Amino acid sequence: MDSADGPFWGPQTSYLNFCEEDYVITRYIAEFANTFSSLIFIIYGIYGLVKLHQKPHATLGRSIPYFGLMGVGICSAGYHMTLKYHTQMSDELSMHLLVTPLLYRIFTIQTSPQRTRLIGILFLTEFTVVMVVHMVMNEFLLHAVTFGLGVLLIATQTIKLVSLRVPDPFTRKKLRNIGLFGVGSFLFGYMVWLIDEWACNPLIRIRHSVGVPLAFVFELHGWWHVFTAIGGYIAVEVVDMITSGEVHKDPTDELAWPVADVARFIGGARGTKKLN
Repeated sequence: MDSADGPFWGPQTSYLNFCEEDYVITRYIAEFANTFSSLIFIIYGIYGLVKLHQKPHATLGRSIPYFGLMGVGICSAGYHMTLKYHTQMSDELSMHLLVTPLLYRIFTIQTSPQRTRLIGILFLTEFTVVMVVHMVMNEFLLHAVTFGLGVLLIATQTIKLVSLRVPDPFTRKKLRNIGLFGVGSFLFGYMVWLIDEWACNPLIRIRHSVGVPLAFVFELHGWWHVFTAIGGYIAVEVVDMITSGEVHKDPTDELAWPVADVARFIGGARGTKKLN
């Protein structure tokens, strides 16, 4: 092949590659579906920022997790577009840049300045150690375990805090259901990610059989991006609501699609009474 027609970014240097065949659509994008499916993180982040800044008490601290969500999308797209080691590192770094601020907000609700500072130092130290070990030693397990534990802590603590900090029973039920939908979305995305890994060869045969654009439906790593973006967006929204103390009414109408529609479907309607 002439070098002018080869991959624009050169040979792969990342140590992870996924089931999508490389540079099939264009020489400028290694994994086309995985790159563009990453952009949903950016869309949710922008939507969340716009809604946040319509509120009276929007602050930089409340904005950071939405920027983290956007950062995941940018870094993930860069990684799948280039398949380079440094873009893979930025992708994995961005996951912690989203999770860590959420954990900080959850564990510093109504704490003293001294305790807040201590928690901040601990999370900063943990983040630094994980990323230095990960990048310098090329060690993946510590990154994966700490990220998974972070997601688990966010899920469990958020659902617990909803019960403690939302006095209205209807709104509390709505937020709990929204949070559970976020957890379910993330878990479903992880299941799809595993199928993409385990059933790669059959999936490639199916894509060749159906052809573009239907083949994109069977790019399951892209669906992992979609479902984890939904779960991540829900986590950011619910954490912001309960830590800001602004949950005074049903928040459904402020949420992005499809979260708002799911919340209406699973949450019921206020004021429904049983007939005697």
